[in-house]
Amino acid sequence: MLPKFRFRDENSKLQAPSPRFSAPHSKLAKMSTVEPILVQGIGAVSPAGWGVPALREALAKGEPLPAKELARPGWARPLRVRAVPPPSSRPDFITHPRLRRTSPVTQYAVAAALEALGDDVARVGNGSLRLGIVLCVMTGCVNYSRRFYDETLNDPATASPLVFPETVFNAPASHLAALLGTTAINYTLVGDPGTFLHGLALAADWLFGERVDGCIVIGTEETDWLTADAYRLFARRIVLSEGAGALYLRHAEQPAPGASAGASQRSEVSGQFPSQERSGMVSASSSITGANSNRPTVQLYCVTSAHLFSCKQSRAQAAKRMRAELPAGKQKHLLCDGIQSLDNIDAEEREAWQSWPGARLSLKMFLGEGLAAASAWQCVAAIDALRQGKYPAATVSVLGCNQQAIGAHFVIL
Repeated sequence: MLPKFRFRDENSKLQAPSPRFSAPHSKLAKMSTVEPILVQGIGAVSPAGWGVPALREALAKGEPLPAKELARPGWARPLRVRAVPPPSSRPDFITHPRLRRTSPVTQYAVAAALEALGDDVARVGNGSLRLGIVLCVMTGCVNYSRRFYDETLNDPATASPLVFPETVFNAPASHLAALLGTTAINYTLVGDPGTFLHGLALAADWLFGERVDGCIVIGTEETDWLTADAYRLFARRIVLSEGAGALYLRHAEQPAPGASAGASQRSEVSGQFPSQERSGMVSASSSITGANSNRPTVQLYCVTSAHLFSCKQSRAQAAKRMRAELPAGKQKHLLCDGIQSLDNIDAEEREAWQSWPGARLSLKMFLGEGLAAASAWQCVAAIDALRQGKYPAATVSVLGCNQQAIGAHFVIL
């Protein structure tokens, strides 16, 4: 029996569907026959640089990346952000007609997607692979939105109408589809940082429903003084960042050998999972290093329900309920959380995970608050750590800034 993904609209403010993996019974052995979903590739653009290796190197150093000053009109004192450094060479995709006027949010998304897709870019282009796209953002195309309204307010007669198409939320996904030549289903999900995990569940639903052959899920953001200043009103010490992260999901070509043994290992690695269904993921090396069949196979064990913040459920309660749906963890497991050394933001997530027995990676401490991109980096970093053979399992915790608590769990098969 294939997993069924239920989507609920629990909050009209939430633009993304709320995923829930629900199984008739919680016995893990029953799920061993489910055709796994594979991560064929991962990609990243971050303040550490362009590509997953740059992200891996920065996290290995364990030092906060330097912040740069960003001028705010009307202020003598600039804002502080962590920006993506220029690429070592100009990416070839920039010359595509659809990308000549694009802002950084699109360029980051395209770069991360191409890295994750690797050689399958050609298959998408020739029509032999139906590729779905799920792009996840919080602030979206804020650079051109600010520019468009600034020009319109200053002098409507000279404001450029060419800027307007780049202000809409789904512009990056549209440009990516045009670049790749895919006409398959294409969604843009708008919400807080937890939206990227919604994107993973949605992509799995498309794959199980055979609506696509593969799906690229991207979280992307760009910095602007408007968003940096707005965030500063709620957390003065926060440092916003920009970039993108991408996971390329596909079905397995055939059942993995030793499925029964794999199910036994998963049960030992992750423990019992009450009322949660799971899909599968396998990692492959990024397009920078090429495919590597010797990499461990990684499975997406689950995505939790979205626990929304409301008058009936506090941020702390939502975090604890998200935590309760995930495995307890073991000493050899990894937790990729969203903690960033800011007490007023971190308190609820710290409390929810205070009993975690394993290793921790709090990448926002080094990269900054990347919103939807940061959640994607968390997943990329978790999968990359498993692929490197450092841990047998990893959990991703996302406590969004204004909507939800949601988590995911990955294991090596």
